[in-house]
Amino acid sequence: MTQARDDADEAAGQPDFDTAMPEPGQLVQLTPLVRRRVAGNASPFTASGTCTYVVGRGAVAVIDPGPEDDAHVEALLADLAGERVSHILVTHTHRDHSPGARLLAARTGAPILGCGPHRAARALAEGELPVLDASADREHDPERILAEGETVSGEGWSLTAVETPGHTMNHLAFAFPQENALFSGDHVMAWSTSIVAPPDGSMRAYMAALERVRDRPETVYWPGHGGPVREPRRFVRALLHHRRQREAAIRGRIEAGDGDIRTIVAALYQGLDPRLTGAAMLSVFAHVEDLVERGLAACDGPPRIEGRYRPGALTA
Repeated sequence: MTQARDDADEAAGQPDFDTAMPEPGQLVQLTPLVRRRVAGNASPFTASGTCTYVVGRGAVAVIDPGPEDDAHVEALLADLAGERVSHILVTHTHRDHSPGARLLAARTGAPILGCGPHRAARALAEGELPVLDASADREHDPERILAEGETVSGEGWSLTAVETPGHTMNHLAFAFPQENALFSGDHVMAWSTSIVAPPDGSMRAYMAALERVRDRPETVYWPGHGGPVREPRRFVRALLHHRRQREAAIRGRIEAGDGDIRTIVAALYQGLDPRLTGAAMLSVFAHVEDLVERGLAACDGPPRIEGRYRPGALTA
């Protein structure tokens, strides 16, 4: 069964990324029950900004109110004049997604639900620095943490938690059966692959979560940045194939004698926007950390982004 799935993933080819970006600054009707406002926090890491979704009519749920941006929250409330925010859901605790939930809760009294407090995939190694600590929202304290399969409901809608760790370890997606859709947060996005950065993230957890969502029935994903993911089953299979190819390329560089992360990035990411070099190093490090755990690469001491690597004992 595993080999058949791997073959299907390979047959899906490379992900067909869609770089068309939704515009910030307006509430857009996407489907009969879903609206979207994009926050004004565009960057190389957030595309045109964080997508805040409104689900339902009248008494509505808001998913990922975004960064700590009073203007974004005030504009959203103006959009929803005459309606009531009954639930606030958060996919994960990066500062471009969760701090706005507290602003919105203070204005509406709606409970914050969804992912739990921020947590790392592992403890820091001796001397290791938390390179993405500034991006973590450690103040997130939801009224209710949703576990896999737990559902919240409102007038004409329901949202069910789908555990998708890896980008962060508390990451959730939300299944929306009324429209056969999935709010995928930063786990699966149409415009780019998701960054997985140890120690907050885990490539092994991320790949396992991709495999879990691969055969889900939803026909569209609404992600945390960029436009929708169409044909998501094919897209997720292609993402898995892409990540396996990247892992194989990294193993190849290590076996060829490239012993450090920066050298591997320079070899594999030619023409990369210099602003994304740090993110590429973290992504390669996530793969290398997983290879070390599986005995396919080795280093002296625990894996570190500045470590030296060599082929592992299980390398053929």
